[in-house]
Amino acid sequence: MDQVFAPADAIDKKRLKALSARSDGRGLAQLVEHAALLGLTGYGVNLALGTLWLLPAMVAHGVVLIFVFAPLHETIHRTAFRSRWLNDAVAWLCGFLLLLPPDYFRAFHFAHHRYTQDPARDPELAVAKPASLAAYLVIVSGLPYWYRSAERTLRHAAGNVTESFIPSRQRPAIAREARVLLVAYGVVAAASFAAGSWAAAVYWLVPALLGQPALRAYLLAEHTLCPLVSDMLKNSRTTHSTSALRWLAWNMPYHTAHHAYPAVPFHALPAAHDLIADRVAVQASGYLAVQRQIIGAASGSP
Repeated sequence: MDQVFAPADAIDKKRLKALSARSDGRGLAQLVEHAALLGLTGYGVNLALGTLWLLPAMVAHGVVLIFVFAPLHETIHRTAFRSRWLNDAVAWLCGFLLLLPPDYFRAFHFAHHRYTQDPARDPELAVAKPASLAAYLVIVSGLPYWYRSAERTLRHAAGNVTESFIPSRQRPAIAREARVLLVAYGVVAAASFAAGSWAAAVYWLVPALLGQPALRAYLLAEHTLCPLVSDMLKNSRTTHSTSALRWLAWNMPYHTAHHAYPAVPFHALPAAHDLIADRVAVQASGYLAVQRQIIGAASGSP
């Protein structure tokens, strides 16, 4: 997605071209670091087996695991790496881990970018924002996400691809993608059964369930309670946070800059934000502050 969704005078064309330069090296370094941390937390789960530390170890591993959504998001934009094949390969791996097929997600996400905060056309708004504390807790649990993802993938695999944001010419490919994904899951299940191994559950499935709430809360902060307007400098929230979270999320807390300039890769988003910071309408001091705001609005508290 190479469109610019910000006023022409926000960042001059020469500077924007420099910021939009993609790099295999920068992308691979970030990916290797993320994978290394995932390996470390997985080793922590292994050490905790049979002890009371197993649950917290699985939660920590699950948070790092579920945030492979960040490289998935970056690779469906094809900005994580300069090489197209590398973007597509990593997108498939991450999509497999999250039950989120990359071609489907690209169609969904690009529609979200084009029609951000448009109630009639933004597919993210098809799922209602929390209107009560109970609704907030249900959303953050991640259970609705897993249900929708499973239902959609099964439906697509059956050839029933009906989403309005997916062009008719692309629907056969989306159906094939879902079938390939289901076959891959079947292979993992069969191999686990044949080997009598619970490794997939211990190091992947259960941690993914436990880590999903962190991602749901993080994603809620991107647009919830932002104005329903087309101006990208007003309809997306930039959340200032710790360097550790910015690293884990591949700099996506600079979400306004990302929506204004979706062709700018993750490593250049801090610089892009600095150039437009005084024009970003919705900014928050941290994710806990945003969650308090969302919960307060959902529960009717000031």
